[in-house]
Amino acid sequence: VVTPSVGIALYPSDGIDAQTLLKNADLAMYFAKRRSPGNFSYYDAAMNAAALQRFTIEAQLRGAMARGEFSLHYQPQFDVRHGSVSGMEALLRWNNAELGLVPPSQFIPVAEETGLILEIGEWVLREACAQARRWRDQGLPLLRMAVNVSGQQFILREFPALVAAIIRETGIDASMLELEITESVVMNDEAWAETALGLLKAQGVQLAIDDFGTGYSSLGRLRNFAVDRLKIDRSFVASLSDNDEDRAIAAGIIAMSRSLRINVTAEGVESFPQLMFLQEHDCNEAQGYLFSRALPADDAQQLLRRALESA
Repeated sequence: VVTPSVGIALYPSDGIDAQTLLKNADLAMYFAKRRSPGNFSYYDAAMNAAALQRFTIEAQLRGAMARGEFSLHYQPQFDVRHGSVSGMEALLRWNNAELGLVPPSQFIPVAEETGLILEIGEWVLREACAQARRWRDQGLPLLRMAVNVSGQQFILREFPALVAAIIRETGIDASMLELEITESVVMNDEAWAETALGLLKAQGVQLAIDDFGTGYSSLGRLRNFAVDRLKIDRSFVASLSDNDEDRAIAAGIIAMSRSLRINVTAEGVESFPQLMFLQEHDCNEAQGYLFSRALPADDAQQLLRRALESA
């Protein structure tokens, strides 16, 4: 299937000679390709600034690993029934000398486009597992370490073997590791997803479907993948207070998951009304700014220590 992507530059506003017009139309074409297949885009002067920023991010990103610019922050996940810490989600942060602290929403897409996400993703998985092992050795009450898996990582046939190698290398219990895979990635290649998730499950790893509700897949299909957890997308949680349709969707996901013995975690919980809704519908867990932002390792360790003392 061939799809066209079209960039459009207009004379004279976007250039008064052929070379400038073609250059700007070419830049607009790349923006159209990034938007979606088979799309078109008119040139805008702001595209030059956006393109320059994108190329700067890519240039700095290529040496970030060697310079030690990456770190992990950890956002706690809470059992909404008992208030206890049930897990931590490892989240990647990048602090660059030239660009400063770069939001993941800006550098992760570039890492995926350039293939750098494979090296970065492996580092994240290894570092998160090593941190989980250190906390467990200190006697801290960490039940689960959740790590996001990119689509490019997941489609690699050697990915399950890589996970097994890192588990052995770091000495973590496989049951402590939870891999979060987005719903759209699983649905893109269901045959491989069923195979890969089965291989990971055989190792004892826990599996979660991230951003659930945005990919229009059914719980019945996901049951074939031996999934342990669904994470309700934050877009539904954000409107629990004022959108009846999203409340009905969230309540349905929780109820059906409970009947299938699949745990549910709500993402992006930021208010008490949202938390009350989740408690009323017997949601298992929640994470978000209402409880805690993502914390540096030392602060996350202090939170776990306080949880141990209060228990």
